[in-house]
Amino acid sequence: MAATSQLGRLVVPRTAFFLCDVQEKFRPVIQVLSARCELRLFVRGHVVRRARGGLVFVFFSRVRAAFLGAESQNYPDVVNIAKRMLTAAQLFDIPVIATEQSPEKLGSTVSELASGLSGARVVAAKTKFSMLVPEVQEHLRQLPTVDSVVLFGIETQVCVQQTALDLLAQGYRVHLLADGVSSRTHVDRNVAVERLRQSGAFITTSESALFELLGDSRHPRFKDISTLVK
Repeated sequence: MAATSQLGRLVVPRTAFFLCDVQEKFRPVIQVLSARCELRLFVRGHVVRRARGGLVFVFFSRVRAAFLGAESQNYPDVVNIAKRMLTAAQLFDIPVIATEQSPEKLGSTVSELASGLSGARVVAAKTKFSMLVPEVQEHLRQLPTVDSVVLFGIETQVCVQQTALDLLAQGYRVHLLADGVSSRTHVDRNVAVERLRQSGAFITTSESALFELLGDSRHPRFKDISTLVK
């Protein structure tokens, strides 16, 4: 059992999906570069100095970064991954728990996810950053076989991170979707993902998690999931 726990294997009867705060007011500010974007650094006025021992120090007097093709595409990416996972939850009959951070200020969950949330166990409003508010805790207690949580949403360094840490502290195995979380800055997202890796979360992707839940190409939902991830 200990070895299985360390591997973090996902199986349908023991898994729940957590959707964290994918709301309308975040749409214009979540602009982290996706994997498809290109980062170019333009360096001017550099000075190279050689020190003892052959080490080279480069001093930059001006660094300008140009982010090509980024725009706001990462928020649609996060929404699309969330939509994929909510659809998969319906196919697998996996329980979904969702939250909205101060919805009176930040709006409801984005409209693209409305149909996927129709079967959610709860969509809880909260002011606490972690998703583990009393209403969510109560629904977790009603799922005694669940010991693994697949987590996705925003923002990685605040609500997602604090949710993951609370779940880990309660003994749950947390699977963080690297393609399903985002932040306003690239640094915040990447540091938070690494922090959670150090804390014991499993870093995975939506496709990897879904095919692990399938387990076999003879699974009755294989064609549905294969279509979903294309």
